Amino acid sequence: MNKFNSIIAIALAAITFTACKKKSDEPIVVVPPSDGNTLTLNGLIGTETGSAAGNSVYVDFSKDKQISVARASWDLGFYSGADFRVILNNTTAAGAKVITTTNASLATVGEADTLGLMLAVSQANPLPAHFAFFDAIDGNLANTVIPAVSATAADNKVIILNRGTGGGIAARAWIKLKVTRNASGGYTLQYGKIKETANFTIVDIPKDGNFNFKFVSLNNGNVVNVEPEKANWDLVWTYSVYQTAFGNDLVPYNFSDLVFLNNLAGVTAAAVSTNTKSYAAFAEADLSAVTFSSARDVIGSNWRLTQPVTVNGITIPIGVKATTFFLVKDASGNIYKLKFNSFISNDGGTRGKPVIEYKLIKKGSV
Repeated sequence: MNKFNSIIAIALAAITFTACKKKSDEPIVVVPPSDGNTLTLNGLIGTETGSAAGNSVYVDFSKDKQISVARASWDLGFYSGADFRVILNNTTAAGAKVITTTNASLATVGEADTLGLMLAVSQANPLPAHFAFFDAIDGNLANTVIPAVSATAADNKVIILNRGTGGGIAARAWIKLKVTRNASGGYTLQYGKIKETANFTIVDIPKDGNFNFKFVSLNNGNVVNVEPEKANWDLVWTYSVYQTAFGNDLVPYNFSDLVFLNNLAGVTAAAVSTNTKSYAAFAEADLSAVTFSSARDVIGSNWRLTQPVTVNGITIPIGVKATTFFLVKDASGNIYKLKFNSFISNDGGTRGKPVIEYKLIKKGSV
């Protein structure tokens, strides 16, 4: 190498070293969690009634972010954790049944197997036995209609699925399906309409540890975006199958305005009565008396009234419960106090577009 080329090589090396050094010395920007905000949740897709709002709305307090997703945009959720579980779409009131007949296959299961099946919530005459059609309302993955997907393909059963009409969703053809594990460590879904006997759609669904679930629409067999990454949401406001008292029993029932925690990602919450402390006055020092719960439905429907209630001679009107607010601890340990300001015309709000207010009272250390 001649002298000129040596000088050029040394100069280039110096420039490269300086550039790399400069890049490595650049500080990592850590965005602090939001101090709090007021959000109007966008539950409406169009002109549907607010009690049948078409969107589920995912909220991330630390980023002041909401994401609205059409409830009917998906049918099945495939768990990305260690277990192999598939969930139904409770937000459309989808119901299913396992076919236990020996040697049943997608080709042999047909319309005759649906005779007498309802696989739907009866709002007029709900029965405790109907819980068997739906995944557990508490989100317990050990209690899904579709059994855990076995590593032995032959052990996985054919499922009949009613895709659900809850909250004004248009009726769609019933589906038969089967899920197995694939060689890549994910799932393989085979499905078709109930009358089909061949040419079934096949979809491979990979696991992705950044998400609780990966979701599939049976409109076209596509993997679709529903929940944000599990670190990027705290709660979801939605319409869903839930439960209510009917006579002496608890029965499945379709509810509007439910709020569920992202408990699979470690989000917890607690309810606080204003008789204990007002929302405005509640501060970090008051947290020592609070017990957080990982129950998915800690908030549930407990933040609003759709019928007036009389307690100790005092009538509480329809609207948000001004006597209750909530504390939400996200997966990073940030704790927010949360209250609902309105959700219906009786409290000055708009059904389908509830207004929430939240404030950071303790910054996490995770």
